[in-house]
Amino acid sequence: MKQRFITGLMLTAFLAINLWLPNWCMALATLVCICFAVWEEYHALSIAGHRVVTWPTWVILGVSMPLTWLFGVKVIVPLLALALFIMITQILFRKEPELTDLSMSALPLLTVALPGLSLVALSLIPDQKAVEVVLLCLTFAVPLLGDVMALFVGSAIGGPKFCPAVSPKKTIAGSIGGLAGSVIAAMAVYGLSVAICNASTLAKLPVWWHYLVLGFTGGIAGQIGDLFASLVKRHSGLKDFSNLFPGHGGMLDRLDSVLFMAVLMYCYLMFK
Repeated sequence: MKQRFITGLMLTAFLAINLWLPNWCMALATLVCICFAVWEEYHALSIAGHRVVTWPTWVILGVSMPLTWLFGVKVIVPLLALALFIMITQILFRKEPELTDLSMSALPLLTVALPGLSLVALSLIPDQKAVEVVLLCLTFAVPLLGDVMALFVGSAIGGPKFCPAVSPKKTIAGSIGGLAGSVIAAMAVYGLSVAICNASTLAKLPVWWHYLVLGFTGGIAGQIGDLFASLVKRHSGLKDFSNLFPGHGGMLDRLDSVLFMAVLMYCYLMFK
C-alpha cells in the first residue's frame, strides 16, 4: 500500500506539472502514455493467441497530434476509420482470414487509441486554457477518486459482488461508493474553479449542474472501463498489463477508467 501511495503521488505530480505547462506538452505526454497503453493491450491479446494487425494504430497515433493541431478535433473519426479500413483489408487478404483476428486488432484501436486521441483533443483546445484545465481535471479526478472510494468502501462494507464473472473482488457497495466519490470529485473541481477563476473565465466554464451530471455519468464510464480492462486481462491470463509502475501495474492498469471517461468528456466538448 505504501508503494502504491508513493507511485500515485508521483503520477499526480506529473499530471499537475503537465497541466501547468503549455498545452502541447500535455498533448505530447498524453500521446506517449497512450502508446504504452496500446502496446500493453496488443501484447495481452498476442499472449492470448490472436494474430493482431497493429501498424495502422501506430500510424494514426503518430500523425494525430500534428493533424489535430492543424485541423482540430474533427480529424479523429476519419483517422480511426482509415485505420480500421486498413486492418479489414489486410486481414481479408490473409491466407486464413479470421474474424476474431479483425475484432482483436480493432479492440485497442477503439478502447485505447480512440480515448487517447480524445485526451489529446482535450489537451489542444485553442485559446481556452482554463476550459482545457477544467475538462482535463474532470477527466482524471472523476474516475480516479471513484476508484479510490470504491476500493475503501468495498473493503470496509463487503457484501454482494458487483460483476463476479469479470472481477470477483468488486462489490455493489464499492460500486456505489465509487459513484459517490466520482460525484464528489466533480463538485470539488467545480468548487476550485469558482474559487480560483474570475467572472469572465467562469462564464466560459461548465455550469454547476454539468459537473454533477459529468461526475455521475463519468463514474459509470470509469467503472465500465475498469471492468473491461479486467476482462481483457482475464482473457489473456494476466494479473497486470505490465510492471511499469510499482504497486500499480502497467499504464493501462492506471488509465483504464480514465480512458472511458475521456470519450465522455470529448463528446461533452463537441456538444456543449
